[in-house]
Amino acid sequence: MPSTLSPDTPEADVPPAAETPDTSGVAVLDRAFALLKAFGADAEKLSLTELSRRTGLYKSTVLRLLAALEHGGFVRRLADGQYTVGPEPLRLATVYQQSFDVGHVIQPLLERLSAASGETASFYVRQGDMRIALFRVEPSRSIRASVRPGQEYPIRQGASGKVLLAFSADAGDAHAGVRRECFASSFGERDPETASVSAPVFGVHGALLGALALSAPVARLADPEAFGRARAALLDAAREATGTLGGRAAVFGASPPA
Repeated sequence: MPSTLSPDTPEADVPPAAETPDTSGVAVLDRAFALLKAFGADAEKLSLTELSRRTGLYKSTVLRLLAALEHGGFVRRLADGQYTVGPEPLRLATVYQQSFDVGHVIQPLLERLSAASGETASFYVRQGDMRIALFRVEPSRSIRASVRPGQEYPIRQGASGKVLLAFSADAGDAHAGVRRECFASSFGERDPETASVSAPVFGVHGALLGALALSAPVARLADPEAFGRARAALLDAAREATGTLGGRAAVFGASPPA
């Protein structure tokens, strides 16, 4: 008669799950990654019970992994017994940003874009089927499009996703217009209340480095004059960034009318 697993069954006794493209093949690492991914903007603090529920792991397994992650600085235990992300991911996020070697050019441009437009300016890079907000600057106005650095969004939603797809190696005819005009726009695709316009940034030999974007409430960017100004400012910034980072600024053509 087959034995029944209890919550305290050692994980070595649990048959390994079939490997999928989403697994590394190293079970303990996959489980540790699952714990870290359980935290998010809507779940900054989680209890042991909630971590077990979200990951599908036994509490005994979660406790062992949390002890190791806490030792390494990836999680920390709060006074109320809940867990949250530790300081180590922030250090690695800084290393990740610096590895692109574009922050010294992109960050000042985003600050100028946001100040001039009064909207949220961001820079996205592609990571598989997702786009990641690598840098962002938000305006001081209370009603604005909010973007969190490091946040992942589906690449097939939003203006910056269209740009990243259009200039990728696997781009298809669906994005021919984006490649021709060097910008894309979206209205309510990811969030029904948010609109955005985006343009590519190129480096040496035409390599796509990422996508600049201006995001705003739909009601503001839907105005033709406001959209024209945002598009013109964004393309000027993309042209400047591309030239500074060793790309061919001429691909953007002349500055469009605002």
